[in-house]
Amino acid sequence: MGKLEDGAGAQASKIWDRWIEADGDIAAATTWERKVRPGVSVQDVEDALASVALEDGVKQVGVLPLSEELRARTGQPQRFLKVYSYCSPEIARKMVDFSPHMAAYLPCRITLLEKEDGLWLYTLNMDMLIHMGRKLPPDLRESALKMRATIDKMLERGARGEF
Repeated sequence: MGKLEDGAGAQASKIWDRWIEADGDIAAATTWERKVRPGVSVQDVEDALASVALEDGVKQVGVLPLSEELRARTGQPQRFLKVYSYCSPEIARKMVDFSPHMAAYLPCRITLLEKEDGLWLYTLNMDMLIHMGRKLPPDLRESALKMRATIDKMLERGARGEF
């Protein structure tokens, strides 16, 4: 237990509580979500994500336009579903050097999807990675917290369409 981050138990408890509240849906327990404000368009969200990435020096490394692909395959209209991937190569390298298993979480992804009640943004709960595991070296912890702040800012500004 001494090798874990301070507050790891409290973070695990939060994940546990979300897991129970979500009727055992582990994805719901381990992600963050934001409802996009009514009137904010897909383009507004995309512009906001790009703006934050530029401000914080994070590179967009991929886009998966899944609803477009499904529409092309089926010929049927699809609700919007697109995955945006972002990365800081320096932080990624540090994380993988610390734990090769962190490679499975790379790059950071934000998904924009259309549900019956509007657009939503989803991403991995980074607090789980930062606060629930082994103690990070101070420089890596600082870098991870910086990336966490960037992803959180992307969710917040994306949900409001602020760029």
